[in-house]
Amino acid sequence: MRRPMFVALCLSGTVILGACAKSPDAEVQRALKDVNVIDESNLSDIMLTVGDPDEAVTYFKRTAEQNPDRIDLKRGLAKSLVRAGRPQDAAAVWRSVLLLPEAGNDDRVALADALIRGNEWSAAEAELNKVPPTFETFERYRLEAMIADSQKNWKKADSFYEIASGMTTKPSGVLNNWGFSKLTRGDAAGAEKLFVQALTYDPTTFTTKNNLVLARGTQRKYELPVVKMSQSEKAELLYTLALTAIKQGDVNVGKQLLREAIDTHPQHFETAARSLAALEA
Repeated sequence: MRRPMFVALCLSGTVILGACAKSPDAEVQRALKDVNVIDESNLSDIMLTVGDPDEAVTYFKRTAEQNPDRIDLKRGLAKSLVRAGRPQDAAAVWRSVLLLPEAGNDDRVALADALIRGNEWSAAEAELNKVPPTFETFERYRLEAMIADSQKNWKKADSFYEIASGMTTKPSGVLNNWGFSKLTRGDAAGAEKLFVQALTYDPTTFTTKNNLVLARGTQRKYELPVVKMSQSEKAELLYTLALTAIKQGDVNVGKQLLREAIDTHPQHFETAARSLAALEA
């Protein structure tokens, strides 16, 4: 009478052992999947930062097509399109991202950024107007400042630039933009202060150094500022200063600065030499 019970227990044991036998393989598969996700995440980060922009576009486009439900891959595609200098295509992808339920205000701000890069200022403003005022981020205020700037609403632009610069530990870029805005308005002294401030956060950006020289030259300060620069950069900055002087009618000062630029450059400075020859002729 006990034999059927024994058989049943044996059969039950077989099922349990079978389940246990499958378990390690399932765990391995799960672990491999996790590793693949980690590897993919690392590859995505590389593609968005140091990878070739066009290769990044190809990678994200292919991977997003294979995983149409993955919003992170669509975001990666949009960002890589911006890096590749294709803002219109990026804007189209950001619009598709916004149709997904996981999309948020950051995605709409990113769309506005792509639209600005594509010179679609009105469309960018319309997108930012859809973002609630309680959503306060550096990117949002940076773009708001740029739009106000484009509309010559200086008071509003200054307010947004100030807010944006206080919301990041790396404000050099926004301070440079703010300084250039001041320069275009004719406030060279105010621009100079902002360029100097920007360089305290990032002393390596040549564009900011060049803008600083422009601001100083506009005030007829024809000596280079005390900033870190290579020999080539020094020659280029002297050339910028020379052109600024010539434009303001200080031709002799401009000639002297051109000569100094030619002498300073580690190689033959063709552009400066041509300008000097034209002036002396």
